[in-house]
Amino acid sequence: MMLEWMVAYLALGALVGFFAGMLGIGGGAIMVPLLVLMFFAQGLPAEHVVHLAVGTSMSTILFTSLSSIRSHQKRGSIRWDIFRGMTPGILLGGLAGSVVASLVPSNVLAIAFTVVIAFAATNILLDRAPSPSRGMPGVVGLFGVGAGISALSAVAAMGGAFISVPYMLWCNVAMINAVGTAASLGFPIAVAGTIGYVYNGLQDHGLPPLTLGYIYLPAMAGIVVTSMLVAPVGTAAAHKLPTKWLKRIYAILLYVLAVRMLIKVW
Repeated sequence: MMLEWMVAYLALGALVGFFAGMLGIGGGAIMVPLLVLMFFAQGLPAEHVVHLAVGTSMSTILFTSLSSIRSHQKRGSIRWDIFRGMTPGILLGGLAGSVVASLVPSNVLAIAFTVVIAFAATNILLDRAPSPSRGMPGVVGLFGVGAGISALSAVAAMGGAFISVPYMLWCNVAMINAVGTAASLGFPIAVAGTIGYVYNGLQDHGLPPLTLGYIYLPAMAGIVVTSMLVAPVGTAAAHKLPTKWLKRIYAILLYVLAVRMLIKVW
Protein backbone atom coordinates (compact mmCIF):
# COMPACT_ATOMS: atom_id res chain seq x y z
CA MET A 1 0.00 0.00 0.00
CA MET A 2 2.83 2.40 0.86
CA LEU A 3 4.40 1.68 -2.55
CA GLU A 4 1.21 2.87 -4.27
CA TRP A 5 1.26 6.08 -2.27
CA MET A 6 4.93 6.65 -3.09
CA VAL A 7 4.05 6.45 -6.79
CA ALA A 8 1.31 9.04 -6.16
CA TYR A 9 3.77 11.33 -4.33
CA LEU A 10 6.27 11.02 -7.21
CA ALA A 11 3.53 12.03 -9.68
CA LEU A 12 2.55 14.98 -7.47
CA GLY A 13 6.21 16.03 -7.32
CA ALA A 14 6.42 16.11 -11.12
CA LEU A 15 3.31 18.31 -11.30
CA VAL A 16 4.60 20.61 -8.57
CA GLY A 17 8.05 20.87 -10.13
CA PHE A 18 6.65 21.89 -13.50
CA PHE A 19 4.47 24.69 -12.11
CA ALA A 20 7.20 25.78 -9.69
CA GLY A 21 9.52 26.33 -12.61
CA MET A 22 6.90 27.90 -14.87
CA LEU A 23 5.22 30.21 -12.35
CA GLY A 24 7.87 30.74 -9.66
CA ILE A 25 5.63 29.17 -7.03
CA GLY A 26 7.05 26.90 -4.35
CA GLY A 27 4.26 24.46 -5.06
CA GLY A 28 2.08 24.90 -1.98
CA ALA A 29 -0.84 26.18 -4.03
CA ILE A 30 -0.89 22.80 -5.73
CA MET A 31 0.43 20.56 -2.96
CA VAL A 32 -1.66 21.57 0.04
CA PRO A 33 -5.08 20.82 -1.49
CA LEU A 34 -3.88 17.58 -3.11
CA LEU A 35 -2.00 16.39 -0.02
CA VAL A 36 -5.11 17.01 2.08
CA LEU A 37 -7.08 14.72 -0.24
CA MET A 38 -4.30 12.10 -0.29
CA PHE A 39 -3.78 12.11 3.47
CA PHE A 40 -7.53 11.67 4.05
CA ALA A 41 -7.57 8.74 1.62
CA GLN A 42 -4.49 7.26 3.27
CA GLY A 43 -6.26 7.29 6.64
CA LEU A 44 -4.04 9.74 8.50
CA PRO A 45 -5.71 11.30 11.60
CA ALA A 46 -8.31 13.80 10.37
CA GLU A 47 -7.43 16.37 13.06
CA HIS A 48 -3.84 16.51 11.79
CA VAL A 49 -4.37 16.25 8.03
CA VAL A 50 -4.24 19.97 7.16
CA HIS A 51 -1.30 20.72 9.43
CA LEU A 52 0.63 17.75 7.98
CA ALA A 53 -0.21 18.86 4.44
CA VAL A 54 0.93 22.41 5.19
CA GLY A 55 4.15 21.34 6.96
CA THR A 56 5.05 18.75 4.34
CA SER A 57 4.43 21.21 1.54
CA MET A 58 6.63 23.83 3.16
CA SER A 59 9.50 21.36 3.59
CA THR A 60 9.47 20.36 -0.09
CA ILE A 61 9.70 24.01 -1.15
CA LEU A 62 13.23 24.01 0.27
CA PHE A 63 14.30 21.70 -2.54
CA THR A 64 11.93 22.76 -5.33
CA SER A 65 12.95 26.40 -5.00
CA LEU A 66 16.66 25.54 -5.35
CA SER A 67 16.05 23.74 -8.63
CA SER A 68 13.86 26.59 -9.85
CA ILE A 69 16.41 29.24 -8.82
CA ARG A 70 19.17 27.51 -10.77
CA SER A 71 17.05 27.39 -13.92
CA HIS A 72 15.90 31.05 -13.69
CA GLN A 73 19.40 32.30 -12.87
CA LYS A 74 20.74 30.77 -16.08
CA ARG A 75 18.25 32.94 -17.98
CA GLY A 76 18.97 36.09 -15.96
CA SER A 77 15.39 36.50 -14.74
CA ILE A 78 16.03 36.98 -11.00
CA ARG A 79 16.11 40.48 -9.44
CA TRP A 80 18.73 39.88 -6.73
CA ASP A 81 18.32 43.43 -5.40
CA ILE A 82 14.74 42.58 -4.44
CA PHE A 83 15.85 39.23 -2.99
CA ARG A 84 18.45 40.86 -0.73
CA GLY A 85 16.01 43.51 0.49
CA MET A 86 13.22 41.09 1.37
CA THR A 87 15.15 38.15 2.86
CA PRO A 88 15.71 39.52 6.43
CA GLY A 89 11.98 40.25 6.81
CA ILE A 90 11.13 36.89 5.25
CA LEU A 91 13.12 34.95 7.85
CA LEU A 92 11.42 36.77 10.74
CA GLY A 93 7.91 36.60 9.26
CA GLY A 94 8.16 32.90 8.37
CA LEU A 95 9.00 31.86 11.92
CA ALA A 96 6.11 33.92 13.30
CA GLY A 97 3.65 32.61 10.69
CA SER A 98 4.45 28.94 11.31
CA VAL A 99 3.84 29.38 15.04
CA VAL A 100 0.44 30.95 14.35
CA ALA A 101 -0.50 28.22 11.86
CA SER A 102 0.26 25.44 14.36
CA LEU A 103 -2.28 26.95 16.80
CA VAL A 104 -5.12 27.42 14.28
CA PRO A 105 -7.81 24.68 13.81
CA SER A 106 -7.73 22.87 10.46
CA ASN A 107 -11.02 24.26 9.11
CA VAL A 108 -10.03 27.84 9.99
CA LEU A 109 -6.65 27.32 8.32
CA ALA A 110 -8.38 26.01 5.19
CA ILE A 111 -10.70 29.05 5.05
CA ALA A 112 -7.80 31.48 5.48
CA PHE A 113 -5.86 29.67 2.76
CA THR A 114 -8.79 29.90 0.33
CA VAL A 115 -9.51 33.60 0.98
CA VAL A 116 -5.90 34.67 0.50
CA ILE A 117 -5.52 32.58 -2.65
CA ALA A 118 -8.77 33.88 -4.17
CA PHE A 119 -7.71 37.49 -3.55
CA ALA A 120 -4.32 36.96 -5.19
CA ALA A 121 -5.82 35.07 -8.14
CA THR A 122 -8.41 37.80 -8.76
CA ASN A 123 -5.77 40.52 -8.88
CA ILE A 124 -3.76 38.57 -11.41
CA LEU A 125 -6.76 37.64 -13.56
CA LEU A 126 -8.06 41.23 -13.73
CA ASP A 127 -4.60 42.30 -14.91
CA ARG A 128 -4.97 45.85 -13.66
CA ALA A 129 -2.30 48.14 -15.10
CA PRO A 130 -0.14 49.64 -12.32
CA SER A 131 0.76 53.31 -12.14
CA PRO A 132 3.73 53.91 -14.47
CA SER A 133 5.59 55.81 -11.74
CA ARG A 134 5.29 53.04 -9.12
CA GLY A 135 8.44 51.08 -8.24
CA MET A 136 9.73 48.75 -5.54
CA PRO A 137 10.07 50.35 -2.07
CA GLY A 138 13.33 51.08 -0.23
CA VAL A 139 15.15 48.97 2.36
CA VAL A 140 12.61 49.41 5.17
CA GLY A 141 9.68 48.85 2.83
CA LEU A 142 11.21 45.67 1.38
CA PHE A 143 11.82 44.35 4.91
CA GLY A 144 8.16 44.91 5.83
CA VAL A 145 6.86 43.44 2.59
CA GLY A 146 9.12 40.40 3.02
CA ALA A 147 7.91 39.84 6.59
CA GLY A 148 4.25 40.05 5.57
CA ILE A 149 4.62 37.76 2.57
CA SER A 150 6.57 35.20 4.59
CA ALA A 151 4.10 35.15 7.48
CA LEU A 152 1.16 34.54 5.13
CA SER A 153 3.20 31.99 3.18
CA ALA A 154 3.99 30.03 6.35
CA VAL A 155 0.29 29.90 7.23
CA ALA A 156 -0.68 28.83 3.70
CA ALA A 157 2.46 26.68 3.15
CA MET A 158 3.47 28.32 -0.10
CA GLY A 159 6.66 29.78 -1.44
CA GLY A 160 5.21 33.29 -1.44
CA ALA A 161 4.70 33.76 -5.18
CA PHE A 162 0.92 33.95 -4.67
CA ILE A 163 1.57 37.36 -3.07
CA SER A 164 5.04 38.38 -4.27
CA VAL A 165 4.28 37.97 -8.00
CA PRO A 166 1.12 40.18 -7.88
CA TYR A 167 2.98 42.68 -5.67
CA MET A 168 5.97 42.92 -8.02
CA LEU A 169 3.67 43.28 -11.03
CA TRP A 170 1.90 46.11 -9.14
CA CYS A 171 5.35 47.73 -8.76
CA ASN A 172 6.03 47.47 -12.51
CA VAL A 173 8.46 44.53 -12.36
CA ALA A 174 8.27 42.54 -15.62
CA MET A 175 6.32 39.27 -15.39
CA ILE A 176 9.29 37.03 -16.20
CA ASN A 177 11.43 38.83 -13.59
CA ALA A 178 8.62 38.62 -11.03
CA VAL A 179 8.39 34.85 -11.58
CA GLY A 180 12.16 34.35 -11.36
CA THR A 181 12.49 36.52 -8.25
CA ALA A 182 9.53 34.79 -6.59
CA ALA A 183 11.31 31.47 -7.14
CA SER A 184 14.38 32.81 -5.32
CA LEU A 185 12.29 34.20 -2.44
CA GLY A 186 10.74 30.77 -1.97
CA PHE A 187 13.94 29.43 -0.42
CA PRO A 188 14.29 31.72 2.65
CA ILE A 189 10.52 31.48 3.15
CA ALA A 190 10.79 27.68 3.19
CA VAL A 191 13.76 27.73 5.58
CA ALA A 192 11.92 29.79 8.17
CA GLY A 193 8.61 27.97 7.71
CA THR A 194 10.08 24.47 7.86
CA ILE A 195 11.96 25.19 11.09
CA GLY A 196 8.72 26.43 12.63
CA TYR A 197 6.63 23.45 11.48
CA VAL A 198 9.19 20.91 12.71
CA TYR A 199 9.52 22.58 16.10
CA ASN A 200 5.81 23.09 16.71
CA GLY A 201 4.92 19.62 15.43
CA LEU A 202 7.36 18.01 17.83
CA GLN A 203 5.24 19.42 20.66
CA ASP A 204 2.23 17.47 19.34
CA HIS A 205 2.45 13.86 20.58
CA GLY A 206 -0.59 12.57 18.68
CA LEU A 207 1.00 12.54 15.23
CA PRO A 208 1.20 9.33 13.14
CA PRO A 209 4.47 7.41 12.47
CA LEU A 210 6.99 8.55 9.83
CA THR A 211 6.63 12.21 10.71
CA LEU A 212 9.16 14.83 11.73
CA GLY A 213 7.09 17.48 13.44
CA TYR A 214 4.34 18.36 10.97
CA ILE A 215 6.29 16.88 8.05
CA TYR A 216 5.13 13.50 6.66
CA LEU A 217 8.47 12.08 5.50
CA PRO A 218 7.32 9.60 2.77
CA ALA A 219 5.37 12.37 1.00
CA MET A 220 8.24 14.82 1.29
CA ALA A 221 10.75 12.32 -0.14
CA GLY A 222 8.59 11.35 -3.12
CA ILE A 223 7.67 14.92 -4.03
CA VAL A 224 11.24 16.23 -3.76
CA VAL A 225 12.74 13.60 -6.09
CA THR A 226 10.59 14.36 -9.12
CA SER A 227 9.94 18.07 -8.47
CA MET A 228 13.65 18.90 -8.68
CA LEU A 229 13.99 16.94 -11.91
CA VAL A 230 10.98 18.55 -13.62
CA ALA A 231 11.34 22.18 -12.43
CA PRO A 232 13.76 23.12 -15.27
CA VAL A 233 11.15 21.98 -17.80
CA GLY A 234 8.64 24.42 -16.29
CA THR A 235 11.21 27.22 -16.36
CA ALA A 236 11.80 26.65 -20.06
CA ALA A 237 8.03 26.83 -20.65
CA ALA A 238 7.80 30.14 -18.75
CA HIS A 239 10.26 31.73 -21.15
CA LYS A 240 8.26 30.59 -24.18
CA LEU A 241 4.67 31.33 -23.11
CA PRO A 242 3.14 34.82 -23.66
CA THR A 243 2.85 36.81 -20.43
CA LYS A 244 -0.95 37.03 -20.74
CA TRP A 245 -1.33 33.25 -20.80
CA LEU A 246 1.17 32.79 -17.99
CA LYS A 247 -0.97 35.04 -15.76
CA ARG A 248 -4.22 33.30 -16.71
CA ILE A 249 -2.85 29.81 -16.06
CA TYR A 250 -1.54 30.96 -12.70
CA ALA A 251 -4.82 32.54 -11.57
CA ILE A 252 -7.13 29.72 -12.68
CA LEU A 253 -4.91 27.09 -11.06
CA LEU A 254 -5.07 28.93 -7.74
CA TYR A 255 -8.89 29.22 -7.85
CA VAL A 256 -9.54 25.56 -8.61
CA LEU A 257 -7.21 24.00 -6.06
CA ALA A 258 -8.02 26.33 -3.17
CA VAL A 259 -11.79 25.84 -3.52
CA ARG A 260 -11.39 22.07 -3.88
CA MET A 261 -9.45 21.86 -0.64
CA LEU A 262 -11.97 24.03 1.22
CA ILE A 263 -14.86 21.80 0.14
CA LYS A 264 -13.06 18.65 1.27
CA VAL A 265 -11.98 19.97 4.67
CA TRP A 266 -15.33 21.59 5.43
